Amino acid sequence: MLRSLYSGISGLRSHQEMLDVTGNNIANVNTAGFKSSTTVFQDTLSQMTQGAGSPQSGLGGTNPAQIGLGVQVAGVSTNFAQGSAEATGKATDLMISGDGFFVTRQGNDTVYTRAGSFDFDAQGLLTTPDGKIVQGYSATNGVVDDGGQLGDITLPLTAAAPAAVTTSATVDGNLPSDTATGQVITRDSDVYDASGTKHAMTLAFTKTAAGWNVSGTDGEGNAASGTITFGADGKISGGGTLKIGGITADMTQLTGFATLSTASISSQNGHAAGTLKGFSISQDGTLVGQFSNGSTEALGRIALASFANPGGLEKVGDSGYRATANSGSAQVGSPTSGSLGSLASGTLEMSNVDLSQEFTNLIVAQRGFQANARIITTSDSVLEELTNLKR
Repeated sequence: MLRSLYSGISGLRSHQEMLDVTGNNIANVNTAGFKSSTTVFQDTLSQMTQGAGSPQSGLGGTNPAQIGLGVQVAGVSTNFAQGSAEATGKATDLMISGDGFFVTRQGNDTVYTRAGSFDFDAQGLLTTPDGKIVQGYSATNGVVDDGGQLGDITLPLTAAAPAAVTTSATVDGNLPSDTATGQVITRDSDVYDASGTKHAMTLAFTKTAAGWNVSGTDGEGNAASGTITFGADGKISGGGTLKIGGITADMTQLTGFATLSTASISSQNGHAAGTLKGFSISQDGTLVGQFSNGSTEALGRIALASFANPGGLEKVGDSGYRATANSGSAQVGSPTSGSLGSLASGTLEMSNVDLSQEFTNLIVAQRGFQANARIITTSDSVLEELTNLKR
């Protein structure tokens, strides 16, 4: 049989595979985290009809004469270029800006993905739409152990932020220098003991001829007093701190200009215990809990994985990949560390399929298929003429 007939058949098969790959790319044009593929062709073995000859005395060398036996698909390569961003506003939708893959667990199987459409389930586990559990590092007392073992990312719905005892308070504003001697200005603020119980701390400023007398109580039976004086420039020239029980009141920011009476206890560092009210995910993958007492605390950190050869990963469906012998082992770390990218919350990475390129590939594959089909019909015509010689 004619060699061209089989070459044409190999061309049909190869271009059919190219059509299959291109069709899959177009089908996934709106799949979050999808990476397009490209078909790579190579020729098959060539039949030797004449070997090469080396130059001889008085005779030049000759080149080999070979006839190709068709085409085959050398491989289907994956394009891991960054896809475009789509803002969703959903806190658990995450996009990797840069290199890396999310690490997920399905039973004892580890699957890697670029698709960051996640949700918390009824147990507080961060999961993919098909139930795989996102992996990362746990936090203890608000501290994430990046060197620890990977585990399930969990939002502890019953978590509570511990109370913090008040140890310092800041007093700022202005005490009017033109206040009559003996007049008292009183300021109050809530402070907290070690159990989170709220007490009222009171500071009383009494005007004297030299400056101000300050007396304070912390609401637990502790009291203290002192004096502060101001210079001609309105800044404190004497005193400035008052220790009431275990609370140090810093008054160095007070000023002593005329008329204005704006002195206040602007801040203190204690708070009551709080319950979890919300969360956010930062660029480095840290899951930050927001509590009813105004405090924030790290609850865990999402991990990312990188590979020496991402093209060697095996697609396993559901926008997931599995490591292979040629991808190299996964190098796991925190987002923004090393070569790993950062995370963008409320955003999804869309497919990197270029429709204009894919439709062009469709035309190329179609014409290639037609041309190879023409080879078969032409070869068939030659065979027909050959068999007609018997007539």
